[in-house]
Amino acid sequence: MVLDEVYKLNNGQRIPKVALGTWQTPNDVAATAVAAAIDAGFKHIDTAIAYGNEQGVGEGIKRGLQMTGMHRESIFVTSKIPAEVKSYDETVRNIQESIDRLDSYHVDLMLIHAPKPWAEMGKDGPNYFDENVQVWKALEEAYFAGMFRSIGVSNFDIEDLNNIMDNADVKPAVNQIRVHIGHVPFDLIEFCQQNGILVEAYSPNATGRLMQVPEVVEMAEKYGVSVPQLASRFDLQLGLLPLPKSIHEERIRQNADLDFEISPFDMAELLQIEGI
Repeated sequence: MVLDEVYKLNNGQRIPKVALGTWQTPNDVAATAVAAAIDAGFKHIDTAIAYGNEQGVGEGIKRGLQMTGMHRESIFVTSKIPAEVKSYDETVRNIQESIDRLDSYHVDLMLIHAPKPWAEMGKDGPNYFDENVQVWKALEEAYFAGMFRSIGVSNFDIEDLNNIMDNADVKPAVNQIRVHIGHVPFDLIEFCQQNGILVEAYSPNATGRLMQVPEVVEMAEKYGVSVPQLASRFDLQLGLLPLPKSIHEERIRQNADLDFEISPFDMAELLQIEGI
């Protein structure tokens, strides 16, 4: 099963190739969804402080482990420092609070959620280079202390990545960005891959928009899979790590079934789709 396969990060850690995304999953729903995902075979759960559901995710992991008989070491957990946190001291506080909410002795991967506060993303203004270095230093200290197995970033462009790498002792292991059929930032993906940074693809189904694209729907029907399954498989075949999201057990189990192959011809067809 694809869910049993891993990528190897640049620090030697292994990361399961597919993660359950939990964005917009309420805290009181997260436990049920995460437990169902682990029971379905997911071994990687992605959350963030900003999602407000770390406590539910932590509870769901415990339930899932009880249901399956697996150990905590079998599950890879990712969280993120909020985009608005841009100081060393505030990062240190957020790290401890995150670990407490997840009720875990460590987090497998901690990311900086974005290079700028959300209200400033995509706009001209401060680049927050110095502030992101402060945040990164706090993550590095926690990494060296064993609180994290790996550290990385999210929504970072090439200039943001270069800023971290030019001032870091630890290279980012991951850059989590939006990648899906109809939106493939080739230059950024290539830069990351050339620098040994794994690209994680959030919103692989384009938050549902792919369901309205006839070529994608027809392609999914050709392979006898759902559009979300096709979307995740597309990202996997680009060497990326997709984060499909659902709170419904049936769909979670469907999203876990990715053991099919999109032909090179069909991949080329999907790569021609733009503007989604």
